[in-house]
Amino acid sequence: MDASFTAEQDEIRRTLRELLQKRCGPDESRAAVDSPAGHDPALWTALARQLGLPGLALPEAYGGVGCSVTELALAAEETGRFLAPSPLLATAVLTAPLVLALGTDTQRARLLPRIAAGSLTAALAVPGTALTTALTLTGPNGGEWAGGGRAGGVQARQVGDSGWRLYGQVAQVLDGHSAEVLLVAAHAGGFARSRTLLFLVAGDADGLVRVRQTALDATRPQARLELRDVEAELLGPDDGPNVLRELSATGDTVAAVLAAEAVGAADRALERTVHYVKQREQFGRAIGSFQAVKHRLADVYVQVQAAKSAAYYAAWATGQGEERVGGLALAQALEALRTAAAEGIQLHGGIGFTWEHDAHLSFKRAAGDELLFGPVHRLRAYAAEGAHLFENREVTV
Repeated sequence: MDASFTAEQDEIRRTLRELLQKRCGPDESRAAVDSPAGHDPALWTALARQLGLPGLALPEAYGGVGCSVTELALAAEETGRFLAPSPLLATAVLTAPLVLALGTDTQRARLLPRIAAGSLTAALAVPGTALTTALTLTGPNGGEWAGGGRAGGVQARQVGDSGWRLYGQVAQVLDGHSAEVLLVAAHAGGFARSRTLLFLVAGDADGLVRVRQTALDATRPQARLELRDVEAELLGPDDGPNVLRELSATGDTVAAVLAAEAVGAADRALERTVHYVKQREQFGRAIGSFQAVKHRLADVYVQVQAAKSAAYYAAWATGQGEERVGGLALAQALEALRTAAAEGIQLHGGIGFTWEHDAHLSFKRAAGDELLFGPVHRLRAYAAEGAHLFENREVTV
């Protein structure tokens, strides 16, 4: 593994950071999350046209840039640094890879170029609170989470030779209120042929009700979907690749990208705190000159740097086909972000405890991501299980 970044990777980071500095300050972010879309469509268009961000990891044949997971993770680190509200995670990280892996040639040609161009946003709808299970981050993916009908989740019913209808409810769908196409996981078949499939649903389909929910982290808008006999299109052929296997493979990429994003947010939270303690004076001295404050910030710095190394490795290793490294890096990054945000609030003193202060945006991102993709101890436990760390083994001397 070459630990240094290429000139192209450095250019992606530099260009993206410059654009976000101009277009995504705290005031702009707050205005964006309060808008109906939950993000700034003009900024999303700029990210797509100037940087090709939505199609960064998509093949050039579909209008993408053709980069690897590493480049996508580095871009996510910069969006995390600014806590930029955008459809990047829902569209380019959660949904597009599944369309690429499972979709038919016609579906790929219809959807992926529009995603890469930024003209189509998408969202992955997984029933209940089972997103981490579906992505195999906190436990094995057996498919039971899909539920169905009155038991919860979504039930798929075939109509005729090729038509499908969906019935059920999905909560906590990232960008589900504004996405133009939804990728819905549903339970199909009776007891004998029970299976989980993915379906494409138009955002304006008849019978689809979308309600934006109040989220802990406003920069990650969520929605509740109600599907009342909604017309849907099966993603890929009925006898195509295994859906559960592809969801698990996508989970490694999602975790690696999320880890890099959390590292960017943690780095920015630490940077903001260091700047403040250099300016804030107490007893005639900057509080950053006190040894106790230095020690606390040094501990945060070490934790953030360790998480950054883990995130970079996970992005590289996932691109090489290594499994379960993303979840462990995500656990370390979320813990680093939580620590950096909490220390930032405390060291900002009274002003840091007001909801209006920017430090709370980082803290809400840490707590919100852990609720959606964690918790940290389960991410670590499943990674340890995969590495067989706690199995009893006989030692021969």
